[in-house]
Amino acid sequence: MSIKLRLTIMSFFQFFVWGAWLITIANYWFGTKQWDGTQFGAVFATMGIASLFMPTLLGVIADRWVNAEKLYSLMHLLYGATLFYLPEVTDPQTFFYVMLLAMCFYMPTLALSNSISYTALTNGQYDLVKAFPPIRVWGTVGFIAAMWLVNLTGNKATAYQFYIAGAASFGLGLFALSLPKCPPRNINRQSQSLIQTLGLEAFRLFNNYKMALFFVFSMFLGGALQLTNAYGDVFLDEFKFYPKYIDSIVIQRSTIIMSISQISETLFILAIPFFLKRFGIKKVMLLSMLAWVLRFGLFAYGDPTTGLWMIILSCIVYGMAFDFFNISGSLFVETSTNSHIRSSAQGLFMMMTNGFGAVLGSLLSGWVIDEYFTIAFPNIASLAGYLQTDVDNGSLRHLIQERGISIFRDGSFSSDILLKDWHHIWLAFAGYTLVIAILFALFFKHKHDRVTN
Repeated sequence: MSIKLRLTIMSFFQFFVWGAWLITIANYWFGTKQWDGTQFGAVFATMGIASLFMPTLLGVIADRWVNAEKLYSLMHLLYGATLFYLPEVTDPQTFFYVMLLAMCFYMPTLALSNSISYTALTNGQYDLVKAFPPIRVWGTVGFIAAMWLVNLTGNKATAYQFYIAGAASFGLGLFALSLPKCPPRNINRQSQSLIQTLGLEAFRLFNNYKMALFFVFSMFLGGALQLTNAYGDVFLDEFKFYPKYIDSIVIQRSTIIMSISQISETLFILAIPFFLKRFGIKKVMLLSMLAWVLRFGLFAYGDPTTGLWMIILSCIVYGMAFDFFNISGSLFVETSTNSHIRSSAQGLFMMMTNGFGAVLGSLLSGWVIDEYFTIAFPNIASLAGYLQTDVDNGSLRHLIQERGISIFRDGSFSSDILLKDWHHIWLAFAGYTLVIAILFALFFKHKHDRVTN
């Protein structure tokens, strides 16, 4: 089996085992378990918390002591085992800790998979900018395949999404042992400083103003990366509360609609070599940030009927928003560092984006949504008015009944019904990314030598 084919299979399942639950866990959380938004924000923050230290730690180990592919295999076996236990959890606090453990095993594999690919392709004398994106695109295909499998089998709100991911992760962990050998590169211990001895040399990248600024903006943009993964599918699913949208395909197949985002990724990944070589990292990152503004803005004004084109266009724009930041950023870090700190430098990039950035985005967004963008309805008249229907509508009554809430004779509820104000939620996210884009354009300086062939 060729190097490229083995790396392609790795990339496919690397994201399959994430996509099987990442987009649909909100339906499991809010729909099946009926837990609240602040707690959900904390669960999504587990990815960020794990990324604060695990990618960097595992990157140091891979650079100095253990083959990257063996470390990668072990992490996936442990991740799969943890996912199999997750459905047994019955309270949100325990769910948080078990998910945190799962993320401690999974998040480092994102950086390790990049490091393995870069090492194998470099040893094979491939051009990284040309060779890596066509391999990485199969990761997006794997993510899409998992989303479709979970949605079409009716498991987007069930525990089976975790079993599917866990089984695939076991398979990937075993397959990883057949990947090209990636032995430690930073093993010369003679005349090393304490920082080198501890494997923390990658942190010296912060001494470089341009790299430090790049990492800081990566952190702030990383705060936006998981917002649509966390809330996108539940946003579409909650259109079912509006009786006029109840039969919409957007509600029936919300996960498949969201998968347009990943399908778009496959196109924009392949465009990365063209854009990077001709426009450079600053313009590519700036395009990514502006795409995030569009992503959130289009969601704010979209709906399942007359605004369906906005939802679809938002999903298409996502490909540029995600790939031009995540993959181009990874390539920028790779080409700006030496081979001795390859794994730890990738771990550092992951720490800033999926670590500090994701924690910032997940925790703050969960709190802000609960505090400022959740509407409480004390009676059926106010709820019916908001949902643009009448008080006797059967779908409305079913919604109230599903929540276990009683209606008194005067029309008031036994307890308030809470709905999220998605229009203003998405506008707030759009404003956040617009500010980041403006600041990045002003402060990040990078001279690009344009490639014309």
